[in-house]
Amino acid sequence: MPAVVVLVVVFGMFYLGWRYYSVYLADHVYALDDGNVTPAHTMQDGVDFVPTNKHVLFGHHFTSVAGAAPIVGPAIGVFWGWGPALLWVVIGTIFASGAHDFGSIVVSVRNRAQNIGTLTKSVINPRSRTLFLFIIFFLLTLVNAVFAVVIANLFVGNPGAVIPIVVEIPIAIVIGQYIYRKKTSALLPSIVGVVLLYILIPIGEANPITLDALGELVGLSARDTWIVLLFIYAFIASRIPVWILLQPRDYINSHQLFIALGVIFLGVVVGMDRIVAPVLNTNLPEGSPPFFPLLFVTIACGAISGFHSLVASGTTSKQLDKETDARHVGYLGSLGEGALAMGAILATTAGIVAFGGASFDERYADFGTASGGAVGNFVQGIAGFASHLGVPLNIGQVFAAVVVISFAATTMDTGVRLQRYILQELGDMVGPTQAGLGGGFRKLTRNLTAVTALACIVPLALAVAPGGGEQGLAFGRLWTLFGTTNQLTAGLALAVIAVYVTKSGRNALAQIIPLSFLLVMTTWALFRQLFDLIRDGDWLLTVLDLIILVLAVWLIVEAVTALRKARAGEPVGEPADQSTEDA
Repeated sequence: MPAVVVLVVVFGMFYLGWRYYSVYLADHVYALDDGNVTPAHTMQDGVDFVPTNKHVLFGHHFTSVAGAAPIVGPAIGVFWGWGPALLWVVIGTIFASGAHDFGSIVVSVRNRAQNIGTLTKSVINPRSRTLFLFIIFFLLTLVNAVFAVVIANLFVGNPGAVIPIVVEIPIAIVIGQYIYRKKTSALLPSIVGVVLLYILIPIGEANPITLDALGELVGLSARDTWIVLLFIYAFIASRIPVWILLQPRDYINSHQLFIALGVIFLGVVVGMDRIVAPVLNTNLPEGSPPFFPLLFVTIACGAISGFHSLVASGTTSKQLDKETDARHVGYLGSLGEGALAMGAILATTAGIVAFGGASFDERYADFGTASGGAVGNFVQGIAGFASHLGVPLNIGQVFAAVVVISFAATTMDTGVRLQRYILQELGDMVGPTQAGLGGGFRKLTRNLTAVTALACIVPLALAVAPGGGEQGLAFGRLWTLFGTTNQLTAGLALAVIAVYVTKSGRNALAQIIPLSFLLVMTTWALFRQLFDLIRDGDWLLTVLDLIILVLAVWLIVEAVTALRKARAGEPVGEPADQSTEDA
């Protein structure tokens, strides 16, 4: 199958989704109304609540959700065949992710920009808020741990990417200061930032930097040394106001994202590569994990992802200038994520032909090899596509590594900031007069420096923990558990949105259908993983899986009960103070 055929067909389907389905959601499901003043205006503080142009906000939202996950998941998922992987990406993007991301922004904006876990209190009931916040806590812990490992592995495997990535930070800060103080458009400064970043790529390739010596000095491997440094950086980046680093680096990375997609799609057209993977892999080695349900939790971001609801309701909703911008930011952001996932599928099944080296069958000999080599396969596939455009393979490989690290680092920054929000909300749930451990936790979460440190220490410990066999804990164990928890969160977020839409007197089938599918797949996967972990004696993750499973089943019961009451016209949830809900 020529890769260009897949490209044209999928883009055509994405266009139809944007042209018709997103309009249906905007007009008939979410009933967008610019007469509702958004929290970015009513609660403006210059730090988190900042009215932002929809194109700039799209850049922040897109790059925050388009981290390593829409690359890693599809790059692993093609193990079962590129057909099922692509089908899930396309259907999931148009009908599940679009409704999920779009709806998460709208419901949050109409409830004082509360995150999806907190607003569960007013939409379903106070008890469900506690359950959801704990699930989100575990999800963010897994996200930050896994992404730190992904970035560290890329730095170790591509030392030429170190200089461009490190120097991008001061470039972004300078751009942020310029835009903030001059009150000017971000377009031209961010383009200059991208040009400077790409000038640094050949410099970085010629001057690779490794941490082997530093690792030996402190008694850590080079990978673990990078992980520690990454969390030190994440602590600082998530502690400062968004306009200093988060937003300006998102401007740069949003351009990078489009450039990367351009390289993929132009490379496909110019090179006319054929997909070398099977449409459906019927020759899986014995002991391979089954297609159902694991494909649908392995490919999370790029089809639908619960992490998107955390970004949408955690940072994006605080910056939305007007309600109608939610369609542009939320639904179009989902399509962009789906396009990146499609690019990952094409890179790992067609681009690697141009790169050369091992064949597809060797790269995907078994599930462990597919999981551990996913990021490397993507990087080499992008280098293969870039070679069709005249870019040397070594430079193309550094370029691809810089792109993946940039996206993953942006998601990690946002993830740590969101983890801080969740810890603060859990602390606020402890009574102000409560003494002992609860009172101490409340005091800790009210200290911005201390709570940010806690948001870094927990995933750091998980990221450097041993185990997971030859692929390490991150890809041997954590990725699958992250995927399951992520998809579970997406299903639960859809449940919250469905109850809200039903309470508003509108049809919630756009949420109910994908949430039903996701809840079946994720609970099935959690039970399967639980038995596997018990069999292998992995007690740390067994306990974590069991806790998530119990919380999930409990919250599902609460959500179904609330949805049934809402459809019957009975009161549901606790009224939200100063909400900007629609009539």
